[in-house]
Amino acid sequence: MASRYYQTMQETFKTNNKSREFPAHSAKVHSVAWSCDGRRLASGSVDKTASVFVLEKDRLVKENNYRGHSDSVDQLCWHPSNPDLFVTASGDKSVRIWDVRTTKCTAVVNTKGENINICWSPDGQTVAVGNKEDVVTFIDAKTHKTKAEEKFKFEVNEISWNNDNDMFFLTNGNGCINILSYPELKTIQSINAHPSNCICIKFDPTGKYFATGSNDALVSLWDLDELVCVRCFSRLDWPVRTLSFSHDGKMLASASEDHFIDIAEVETGEKLWEVQCSPTFTVAWHPKRHLLAYSCDDKDDKYDNSREAGTVKLFGLPNDS
Repeated sequence: MASRYYQTMQETFKTNNKSREFPAHSAKVHSVAWSCDGRRLASGSVDKTASVFVLEKDRLVKENNYRGHSDSVDQLCWHPSNPDLFVTASGDKSVRIWDVRTTKCTAVVNTKGENINICWSPDGQTVAVGNKEDVVTFIDAKTHKTKAEEKFKFEVNEISWNNDNDMFFLTNGNGCINILSYPELKTIQSINAHPSNCICIKFDPTGKYFATGSNDALVSLWDLDELVCVRCFSRLDWPVRTLSFSHDGKMLASASEDHFIDIAEVETGEKLWEVQCSPTFTVAWHPKRHLLAYSCDDKDDKYDNSREAGTVKLFGLPNDS
């Protein structure tokens, strides 16, 4: 028997399953993220810029393009409680903090390596950035000084604090989830999560679960208190690149090189919906609405098949919009 939530969301998506695309960049988009109030969406691209859109009812209106990096913007994220600040990680060995009110870069933090992963602590005080040499640098968000630096003996993929801000999680190339105490950065536990490379990690907004995605095409859901795997989602065939929980913590979107985004009901693992698309690099649920932002490896084939489209997409729009 399907849950009431399942039935409600099925009904919702039957009339709200339109996707719309919005021009964002001149090359492929690696990362999309919503501000905490859901008013803005930011995207980071291979074209070395970040773009910010304002969400107006059912469309994204481009507000600004942020230039300054001299290499690809691989990941970005917003301040957890200030909707005006976001931070970008780039291959140019720097981290930049931007303010949408001034549209200027408020800080450039030079780091030791080419940065690929970034996250902002839930208390807003620290930005953590991981580079290609498996060094994670912890930066004070106010003074922009490095607070700590940790070199790991394994391939570090995605990084994240838990919602309580007292633990720091890393997914690694051996399929493990490493959990450190924060701010001490002492190892609490290492979980053998997957038989192969563990790529991404996300925490659900309610603080009950976290999810990991891996090279074996599986998404695992973990109970945060018990640190045990509760269930697996196995509808994708390719390595899981990106994950996102909906604002109510009840849906989990996962994507890969498969030609669809899987939307699962967290409590049952059932497939709620799938969004048809090209291989997808990044997905992000809106913090208040059932809208999913994503970006794909599309070719701009209207003019030139070799040119990447650089668009941002939004799923969950009314069919009649």
